[in-house]
Amino acid sequence: MAGLLDKRVWIVSGKGGVGKSTIAAALALRSARAGRRTLVCEINTQERISRLLGHEPVGPEVTKLEDNLWAVDVRPQEAMREYALMVLRFETLYKTVFENKVVRYFLRFIPSLQELVLLGKILYHAQEKRPDGKPLWDTIVMDAPATGHAITFLRVPQVLLQTLPPGPMTREALKMRDILEDPAVTAAVLVSLPEELPVNETLELHAALRDQVKVRTHAAVLNAAFLERFTEDDLEALVDQPELLRVARSHHDRTAQTVLSEMKLERNLHVPVYQVPRIFTPDFDRSAIEQVMGHLEPLVTGKAGA
Repeated sequence: MAGLLDKRVWIVSGKGGVGKSTIAAALALRSARAGRRTLVCEINTQERISRLLGHEPVGPEVTKLEDNLWAVDVRPQEAMREYALMVLRFETLYKTVFENKVVRYFLRFIPSLQELVLLGKILYHAQEKRPDGKPLWDTIVMDAPATGHAITFLRVPQVLLQTLPPGPMTREALKMRDILEDPAVTAAVLVSLPEELPVNETLELHAALRDQVKVRTHAAVLNAAFLERFTEDDLEALVDQPELLRVARSHHDRTAQTVLSEMKLERNLHVPVYQVPRIFTPDFDRSAIEQVMGHLEPLVTGKAGA
């Protein structure tokens, strides 16, 4: 199995609350550690990744966090201006159209416009070039919206191509679609918890990405997994210590649920599933992200046991 380092656009998504921002932060950090110019993008949300990595929030401007690692929070208002200028090319035309109060009022009601400018800005960065013609960014990590919104978000290029007449917008939509659908460039990493609802939603997301967006699932991450610590013999040995037995049995049951969740994901996704153990810490900070990064090493490099 090829590692993520063979791809340039890494899309991280999953059910809300499964820890996808944590996984995105760890993957971005590992990419930077590999010496790749890495841009991690949060999308119109309260910033988490910069804080998880021990930095101040960066806002809507691409900002360097540390060696080989930049971050940006892509927001609609700023992205609207940047993307419109990218497509229209002329700032005077942008000001005439998009900074007109009446026009801006009606723009709010255009279906998918917000998703268009957000996705368009991110994928514009994927097309940026250095003076020598090589891509400006070796890796773009997209902390994508949660499951349902992720599909709406990523389907924008197809919607535009189906509804708009040929022109600048459809040309941009075609570029965006080609980037998303190219398995040599783009890979989706789906994040789940070892619980029934997140696992089922992960399977639904995988099917929607495949059928509606044509984005290939590269791998899944089973986050907050419980590793085996107590065998049946251990439980029998604790039968006279009810409090310890209760704790041990709870952990044993959650370990069993982790195993079942991993089996279900592997059987239905047909891609590798990587476990990230639950980290017990009062403060989930940079050191915790470093631990998560270590568990994701095989996913990034493609080398088992790396």
